[in-house]
Amino acid sequence: MSLIEEIDKTRLPQHVAIIMDGNGRWAKAQGKDRSFGHREGVVSVRKVIEAAAQIGLPYITVYTFSNENWNRPESEVRALMELLVTAIHNETPDLMKNNIRLKAIGNLYHLPEVTRETLQQCIETTSANTGTTLVLALSYSSRWEITEAVKALAEEVKNGKITPNDITEAVVSDHMTTIGIPDPDLLIRTGGEKRISNFLLWQLSYAELYFTDTFWPDFRENGLYEAILYYQQRERRYGKTSEQLKP
Repeated sequence: MSLIEEIDKTRLPQHVAIIMDGNGRWAKAQGKDRSFGHREGVVSVRKVIEAAAQIGLPYITVYTFSNENWNRPESEVRALMELLVTAIHNETPDLMKNNIRLKAIGNLYHLPEVTRETLQQCIETTSANTGTTLVLALSYSSRWEITEAVKALAEEVKNGKITPNDITEAVVSDHMTTIGIPDPDLLIRTGGEKRISNFLLWQLSYAELYFTDTFWPDFRENGLYEAILYYQQRERRYGKTSEQLKP
């Protein structure tokens, strides 16, 4: 039986978040420059998203470029932005073919104008698609997101629109960039590191965490299926006991 056949389609995670780590180390191990790893990483994104669409995952968010990544060498940042533009151009037809909708979260105004415009064009082109929603976290960090939410809430209190007592967890969630998107049920991180790296800190509160030593360019369909099978073996208690979950 193949891995995809082992997956219980009635118990899929509604939202899978992925930290795509290891492009540079994968390239270095092959005697190549980091940009080669990033280009091959785009292939992994395509394969994984197509696999997600095939099994019917509603949402998948990939950590594409963090706020902290702006501190990388200028040449690498420039190459990444150029690669992003090329990838979006090249992948839009496949997104349409597979009924995948594109969204983006993060400080998008920090992106170069051509990158931002290319991204927005793809978002608009795919907006009517009804299958898997692919969310790109670009120029994103969770501390930035939470700080922006706090500032917005403070402004609403200052202007008398709400009182401090009106601020609930639901209200805070509605001020996050992921408004309207369910919190991730499963976080996957490739590349061997075991940390969250300032990614969706608010939203990952009850996510199952899956870490693999596989570098992102080598992570393909079966890697996603293995992570989902791991998720389906977990008992999700949300603070309750096992006995309370029994019917």
